[in-house]
Amino acid sequence: HQFGHWNPGLGDGRAVLLGEVVSPTGERFDVQLKGSGPTRYSRGGDGRAPIGPVLREYIVAEAMAALGVPTTRALAAVSTGDSVVREIALPGSVLTRVAQSHIRVGTVQFFAMAGPDSLRQLLDYVINRHFPELADDSNPYLALLAEVQRRQAQLVAQWQHLGFIHGVMNTDNMLLTGETIDYGPCAFLDVFDPAKVYSSIDQGGRYAYQNQPAIARWNICRLAEAMLPAIADDQERAVELATGIIERFTEAFESAWESRLAEKLGLDRDVGVELGQELLQLMTEARLDFTLTFRTLTERAAGQRSVVHQELPSTLDDWLKRWEAMNPDAALMNLVNPSLIPRNHRIEAVIESAVAGDFDPFHEMVDVLADPFTDDPSEAYAMPPAPEEEVRQTFCGT
Repeated sequence: HQFGHWNPGLGDGRAVLLGEVVSPTGERFDVQLKGSGPTRYSRGGDGRAPIGPVLREYIVAEAMAALGVPTTRALAAVSTGDSVVREIALPGSVLTRVAQSHIRVGTVQFFAMAGPDSLRQLLDYVINRHFPELADDSNPYLALLAEVQRRQAQLVAQWQHLGFIHGVMNTDNMLLTGETIDYGPCAFLDVFDPAKVYSSIDQGGRYAYQNQPAIARWNICRLAEAMLPAIADDQERAVELATGIIERFTEAFESAWESRLAEKLGLDRDVGVELGQELLQLMTEARLDFTLTFRTLTERAAGQRSVVHQELPSTLDDWLKRWEAMNPDAALMNLVNPSLIPRNHRIEAVIESAVAGDFDPFHEMVDVLADPFTDDPSEAYAMPPAPEEEVRQTFCGT
């Protein structure tokens, strides 16, 4: 499904799976090239990648790993020496991406179209490779659906608490292993706005920040539909069983969301959730920077003030008094409130330099973002953009 519409011919137009590598610890990884040339799904495109999207994915994927979010990783980015024509001619590049696997909800949909035997063959492979503990379950396919749902609920809760907007949550961009994949038109919030959309191709706001949990649930519904023939021979019974799993998504997401929201305020969940929801409303009204607000609160709880902070408006005074009276745990807050995220305007500056042939800013940014919870962050990377630097749209690069 692409933006909610069924597209049975949809596939990866730029990515080629090279194979698997087993690490010295016995872990198995897929290795994939992105931007190396046409695939059977390129639909008339060249299958190549300009340098901007490759560097964006490298920066954001590695930053997400440092932030503790399950993610595909960027193993390497190389220049090809060729030009890739989009609106203008740009330097070409190829990303080497690694992941536990690249099996997506869309992969299950694809196999399901070939019939129940094909579907079961794929699901058995997924269970054997990634979830062997489910093999002895009375209904391993239903258990697989439940595990994928649990991972997705946890993942999207982590996105929300970092102000991360994926930008294109189609079913082909949702891995069964629960890793974040496809950093195309993604972005991190600057000013907190629940309705924010960055992606140039998301004209209707389907994948806005506030919609991400509901879209994840919608994708799980599509996964369940594809898996019905494996879950039970009787379709009515299969629907009943799958529905029972799907109905737990909201509870799983809200549990993860509420727990982390309380942690971001250094409070126990029973008192932190309501106060956190109130803060988010105040942040929306005051147009406060998402990351910097929570980092400022972290420093306030610790009785510190670094160069990187945000002046909080008087509209928060009453809220701050109530919060401080609860003795928030600054050490806990420091574990979940980063001072550094891949700011959109900084990524654009890195790309601009790279297009001109200077990769030093890219390497510097990757190094800085490797320590996102630092107590002494780089002011240049931590501060939000000036009005003239603000990035209002991001692009997928195809």
